[in-house]
Amino acid sequence: MHASFPDTWILVSLAGLLVGFLIGMTGVGGGSVTTPMLISGFGVAPALAVGTDLLFASITKASAAWRHHKYGNVDWPIFGYLACGSLTSTLITLAWLKFAHPDTTLLASVIRTVLIGALVASSLAVSLVPWWLRRHGSQGTPEMRSAPRPIPTVLYGLLVGALVTLTSVGAGAIGVAILIMLYPNLAARRIVGTDIVHAIPLAFISGVGHLSMGNVDFGLLGALLIGSIPGIMLGSRLVGAFPDWLLRLLLSVVLIYAAYLLYTFAH
Repeated sequence: MHASFPDTWILVSLAGLLVGFLIGMTGVGGGSVTTPMLISGFGVAPALAVGTDLLFASITKASAAWRHHKYGNVDWPIFGYLACGSLTSTLITLAWLKFAHPDTTLLASVIRTVLIGALVASSLAVSLVPWWLRRHGSQGTPEMRSAPRPIPTVLYGLLVGALVTLTSVGAGAIGVAILIMLYPNLAARRIVGTDIVHAIPLAFISGVGHLSMGNVDFGLLGALLIGSIPGIMLGSRLVGAFPDWLLRLLLSVVLIYAAYLLYTFAH
């Protein structure tokens, strides 16, 4: 099944509904779920799936940016160091993809392999992040800030920029987990807000770079957005009806299953 065929767009929209529901319920899972779903479920080429998902992620996460900024949930100095590393790495990775003309078959294999590892890491992060947040929440105040650590923050940005550009995964659950390790004294809501806002320009620039290489399917993107918008609204409304541990467990299982599907697809 190829996602560019119009008769599959309804199925893609339904898949977008599921992804949006997961994002609304848990706050993470967009890139981690969408890219492997497009590759394994709809037979989309890895590069096309990554490029489309990056623009999809930037649009969906942008809806939450103003709210986080309005309520002071963004640590802008930390964001600056993150962006310094990640956007630099993104531009370098995009330049390599555009001008080095890597073997597409080999690149697809590398993307799948890296993506499998990122999915497993994301599933662990989704399970561990709430524990870290609860532990921190018992010690800090909502307004607690933390002095930036420029070098490790820029280094993390360099790593996540390349990872997100190649796989569209890494700016969500993994990003929150690493920020918690780098800034254990930073208020939980500021960790989450900073990570979400940082993901927007990272995903957008990476997505535009893939667009310039023809790695974006606008029909596919539109179908995903049509489904995800009501999915996010529904998930946000129902989030209080389920215990957080159950939601996180569900997402962890989904991520592991996605990694399994990619593994079997590649073999």
